[in-house]
Formats: sequence, structure tokens, C-alpha cells
Amino acid sequence: MEIKNCVAIVTGGASGMGAATARRLSQHGAKVALFDLNKDAAEKIAGEIQGLAVTCDVTQPESVKSALVEVQKHFGTAARICINCAGIVHGRRMVNQQGPMPLDEFRKVIEINLIGTFNVMSQTAAAMLPLPPIGDSEERGVIINTASVAAFEGQIGQTAYSSSKGAIVSLTLPAARELAQFGIRVMTISPGLVDTPMFGKISPEARASLEAMVPFPKRLARPEEYAMLAQQIIENPMLNGEVIRLDGALRMQPK
Repeated sequence: MEIKNCVAIVTGGASGMGAATARRLSQHGAKVALFDLNKDAAEKIAGEIQGLAVTCDVTQPESVKSALVEVQKHFGTAARICINCAGIVHGRRMVNQQGPMPLDEFRKVIEINLIGTFNVMSQTAAAMLPLPPIGDSEERGVIINTASVAAFEGQIGQTAYSSSKGAIVSLTLPAARELAQFGIRVMTISPGLVDTPMFGKISPEARASLEAMVPFPKRLARPEEYAMLAQQIIENPMLNGEVIRLDGALRMQPK
């Protein structure tokens, strides 16, 4: 699918991989809407790319529905591109000295990472259905979700996080099969260690240790490299129903 002139939604677009993706899509001519709870940060990015910032809680159906209405009203058409970057990281053992992990803590991770992704994906796909198919492949749209290498090699303390990301991996193929009849593709990117603001809080020694874990290149991935892969997925119509690791051949150890 050609990116130019398409409307694109990026959840979690106010920072990290989402912000980098919003910028890259805009550079290639997309009209970009950023869905995020951080209104100020989203508006700053939107101002840079002449996009639209929408305050949206991805876990709430009415919030997503309202955000999609705002997108269609602002750009005059529904989005053909949806990239789900919204999510949270989490680390806690299932059982520790304080006892079992509170169920509400586990539920929150699933709610944001998995249910939030499904909520946006399903509602955005429904909004794509009335769009006319375009190009030789007669596509209506493409949806890219974000998992993690933790979906495959979850570490100690990642039971909640790995569960949420593993479910996104498992969601990819059946969703692609269901939406194929409408000309909508579904793909998932599973990043490894990405240089997001989270890593700005760790010591140089800890950062060097993490970088040494990556076979090649021996560094953290850059958010722009996630954005580059998202662009390539959008533009290549044969990429569908698959999960692509973006990790420099990293395979996580138990801890």
C-alpha cells in the first residue's frame, strides 16, 4: 500500500516507537493521528508533523470509538493504517516474599497491552470496511501490532508481560485470516531491546550490559528502526499474518 495521502493512526504515539513511527509516516505523506493519554506530549509531536493528537484510553470502547469519529471528522475519511504501540512494561515475580502477585496487577497488564490492542484493532478494522479498495492488491488497510521478544523468551518476573505479548503474537494469524476477505492485512512486530525513554533511567553500566547481550549490532535498537520496519510492512502487500522479530538476533536468558 502506498503511504502517501493515507490516514494513519498510531497508538502510544506521544513517545518512543510510536512517535518515531508517526514522524516517519508523515515524512512519507501520511496524515497521522496520534492516540495517547499524554495529551501534551501527543500535541507536541502532532504539531511537528501537522498531525492530529487525540486523547484516547485504548482499554475503553467508547474512548476508542470517539477517537475514530474525531479522526474521520478531521481528515474526512477513516484510517487505512493502524499501528498499535500503546502498552506498558511490567516486572514482578508471580510469587515473591510478599506473596502472590495481586490479580489486579496482572489484569492491568493484560487490559492495556492485549485488550487495548484488540479494542483498537477491531474498531479500526470495522471503520475500514466502507473504504474503497486501492492498488493492484485491492487493499483497504493494514494493521500492525506490537509484541515483544518476551512473547517467546519471557524472563523471570515477566509472567504478566509475556502473557500479554504472547497473546498478541497468537492473535496475528487468525485476525489476518478473518480480515483477508475485506482486503485488510494484519502484522506484528516483536522488538527486542529498544532505546526508549525507559532506558534513560538506568546506569551506564547496566546499559552496557544490555547492549552486550545483543549479538549484532551490539546496541539497543532505535525507535526509528521500528518505524522503518512498519513502513516496509505497509508498502509490501505480501506481508500478512506474520510476526517479525526486530532484535539483532537477541535471545533472552532466564534473567
